[in-house]
Amino acid sequence: MNDLKNLTSDEIHGQISEWDLPAYRAGQILSWLFEKRVRDVEAMTNLPALLRDRLRASYSLHSLECVRKQGSKDTTQKFLWKLPDGQFIESVLIPANPALYGDASDRHTLCVSSQVGCAYGCRFCASGLEGWKRNLEPFEIVEQVIRSEQEGGHKVNNIVFMGMGEPLANYENLLRALSLLNAPWGLGIGARKMTLSTSGLVPRIRDLARQPLQVRLAISLHGATDEVRNRIMPVNKKHPLAELVQACRDYQHGKDRMITFEYILIEGVNDQIAHADDLGRLCEGLKVKVNLIPYNKVEGLPWVRPSEKVQEAFAARVRHHGVTATLRREKGHDIDAACGQLRLKELNVSGSPPAIE
Repeated sequence: MNDLKNLTSDEIHGQISEWDLPAYRAGQILSWLFEKRVRDVEAMTNLPALLRDRLRASYSLHSLECVRKQGSKDTTQKFLWKLPDGQFIESVLIPANPALYGDASDRHTLCVSSQVGCAYGCRFCASGLEGWKRNLEPFEIVEQVIRSEQEGGHKVNNIVFMGMGEPLANYENLLRALSLLNAPWGLGIGARKMTLSTSGLVPRIRDLARQPLQVRLAISLHGATDEVRNRIMPVNKKHPLAELVQACRDYQHGKDRMITFEYILIEGVNDQIAHADDLGRLCEGLKVKVNLIPYNKVEGLPWVRPSEKVQEAFAARVRHHGVTATLRREKGHDIDAACGQLRLKELNVSGSPPAIE
């Protein structure tokens, strides 16, 4: 049964029209779903009982259950959600950096998951260690925002699709979720406040270039040669760097938008000055900024982050090529909520989640 929060305004209006009911009932339903954020059709008290009965008979209305909430020393919060079918995902609510936005900033970014697990097996990332289970439905993506605001106590005004899963591998559900998040009758979050991160699914990058929604694009690059990328990112064997870079050029030709290259620095793998030169050359002719991310330790994986001296030297060398490059200092590392650390190791062998902390 389809969930009510999977439907667009046009689809709800169409259903109301098919039931030969006044058009304003659709607006009432949308208000209950996205403004009042009720979790049960019975709570839609200004709808006639007959309409509530028809909605219940035709659609489900699910919510995510928060089974664990962790708080970091830096005020980052991580949520473990139980999905309607008993699967689990994580989201991370990240406060603004006062150095960039000022002490009074109320900017909160939510790192959202798009799949249960991940099939792409990047060698440094925790999310794919348990394999891929399924795609998230649109309402399960939207619900992460709604429930994170309720549990975290802050308005979400920036979204990054950098949680569990490969967003562009769940393309159709992702587009619908983006529409629900962006629409004025939905959550009303500006398209330019949402960033999609992909490991390099070239055909979907090309599809995205044809979409009118002005979301931001980030590429999980992590290597500026096929040799390095093949070692740590299996997707590169299907879509090698030359193909990926050309897709980025074509994307910018159609959108004229800045692209972010995410580059996790791993000691002995991609952190040498020669690698920085490779990265600088790769960026030539592209409107990009490089986000350098020192590797965050993942239990069970052998990688190590380079020293701060190596990090700074790498960043300086990339900038020497005329490329904007920043070093990201992780948040939420103490609760395994930093980049690359999201996984479901909290679950015990029976699959039962722990209590909320």
